[in-house]
Amino acid sequence: MSDWSGQTFEIRLGPPGHGGFCVGRHEGRVVFVRHSLPGELVRARVTEDAGGSFCRADAIEILEASPDRVPATCPVSGPGGAGCCDFSHATPAAQRGLKAAVVAEQLRRIAGLDRDIVVEPLDAGTGGWRTRVRLPVDAAGRAGAHRYRSTDVIADLRCPQPVAGALDGIAERRWTPGADLVIAVDGDGARHIVELAPPVETDIGRDRDRRGETGADTGREGPRRGRAGERPHHGKRGGPRGRRGEPRPGNAERQRAAAHRAAAHAARDEWLIEGSGRAVEYVAGRRWELSATGFWQAHRDAAQRYSDVVAGWAALDPGATAWDLYSGVGVFAARLAEQVGPSGVVRAVESARTAVADGAAALADLPWLHLGGGRVERWVAEHTGSAPQVVVLDPPRAGAGKAVIGAVSAVAPERIVHIGCDPASFARDVGLYRAAGYELTALRAFDAFPATHHVECLALLER
Repeated sequence: MSDWSGQTFEIRLGPPGHGGFCVGRHEGRVVFVRHSLPGELVRARVTEDAGGSFCRADAIEILEASPDRVPATCPVSGPGGAGCCDFSHATPAAQRGLKAAVVAEQLRRIAGLDRDIVVEPLDAGTGGWRTRVRLPVDAAGRAGAHRYRSTDVIADLRCPQPVAGALDGIAERRWTPGADLVIAVDGDGARHIVELAPPVETDIGRDRDRRGETGADTGREGPRRGRAGERPHHGKRGGPRGRRGEPRPGNAERQRAAAHRAAAHAARDEWLIEGSGRAVEYVAGRRWELSATGFWQAHRDAAQRYSDVVAGWAALDPGATAWDLYSGVGVFAARLAEQVGPSGVVRAVESARTAVADGAAALADLPWLHLGGGRVERWVAEHTGSAPQVVVLDPPRAGAGKAVIGAVSAVAPERIVHIGCDPASFARDVGLYRAAGYELTALRAFDAFPATHHVECLALLER
């Protein structure tokens, strides 16, 4: 089969697919086309063809537009651009409809469930919602965003996602080449900027610390040794992420990309540029103080909304037992502990030590809440204490999986609240619960990442 990379052709688009594109067919092959909408006729250019039954393309000209199309609100993410705002060319209602269609299709195909899905907005707008941003820095010291499915950096900060003031002055400064910037605007409105040292890619011969390769004065307070790579379980939602791959990469390029990804998640030096480095957040009247590089929900309204749903579904009686798995700093665990009271028990488990420490400090007035560190899959397999009435799980993008769900189902909680940000892994996990005898009795889906293809789903499962 010939390589279609760079070819252009007209194509009529069908339904949305999971990943921010619409699906069409051309000469017998499936084509995943970004920057398009269902029903549109577009001229597409193939951007990636690894052979096989499908390829990827960008819509570079709209020949017959959908009535849901609007001028793109993000100037950075168009054809050939960044991967930040997949759906900025659709009305907010149409964006939510696309996400609802993807969630429904995944539940039907993977979990065997036919269910009408409504994706609810978290606020009235589509821009200015992100309070956590992670920006790569290019070789010239300019902060930017990763090109879609690439480690290339686009030095353009006009994406509308960040809250007002988050990026003020960032483009005007020069940063350490190869570093990452973590920017957090906390619940008090304070901005914290932390520069993460460039990753050390030891497996391809770059076994050295590249700090100070720029002569620019970056205004660091430090350096101070941190564990920025020790991300909490939901670090995938904390900010813009690097995209993977280039069209048909060779072996050497694949090795470089793999080395870069591995190094980016290793422990890295941190330099505090602005703020205290300790972000203050509030949920349900409770105050948390956590590392600016630690996880907090990206959308300014998400933590409170999810917490309210979890508390409503948990409905625990005083004296009950509950688990909060993949607990982060204990936002959900706090709500559970308030319900069960001093005669009850809440056990929360989180793998990131920094999150455990920050959570324990915030929840010190709830001694019946036990927030411990460790791998969830190991903890559920080894725990021998009293069985919970309710279990809450908020796993990483890959989901909880068979081993964890099997162990949770084996202790037979009355209710399980499961949270997921990836429709495919969420549907797989729902199917595993169903196979274990649980039924999906309620589902809420939230547009927690406006203008992107991402969606947050919360499920209540009962026996």
